[in-house]
Amino acid sequence: MGVVGVGKTTVGRLLAEKLGWPFADGDDFHPPANIEKISRGIPLDDEDRLPWLARLQNAIVEWNAQNRNAVLACSALKRKYRDRLRADGVRFVYLEGAPELVRERLHARHGHFATDAILASQFQDLEVPEDAMAVGVDKTPEAIAREILRRLEGPGFRYADRTLP
Repeated sequence: MGVVGVGKTTVGRLLAEKLGWPFADGDDFHPPANIEKISRGIPLDDEDRLPWLARLQNAIVEWNAQNRNAVLACSALKRKYRDRLRADGVRFVYLEGAPELVRERLHARHGHFATDAILASQFQDLEVPEDAMAVGVDKTPEAIAREILRRLEGPGFRYADRTLP
């Protein structure tokens, strides 16, 4: 979780690959009206996010019912959003970065509907989680994924591929 452009999708895909779990991008759960709004640089409000959160919550409930693990990348900026997504086995990883670094990355990114036009509002909405694993994004995506995997390891946590590029 984290603001737009912090690397949620890139890091999430790396984690999913190493864990052997499916990856889901929260952007794919947005209704078309939300994508249109974000594309025009208009921040989403809580009401806009309700159907999106419901779809994310349904996916988590379904994965749990099927006893499947997954990596889900989504902003979950406010505590009430994260509370809606909490379920057995859900762990939040907060990708944390300075606004200047994230803005720089957004300027280098092409082909995504979200731009730095909504970055300020995302930092304004961000309620830094107290119960998430916070990981700085001032390193490569591979190094970030390695750190997350290292910190997740413990009794009962296993995954097949222990190598990262």
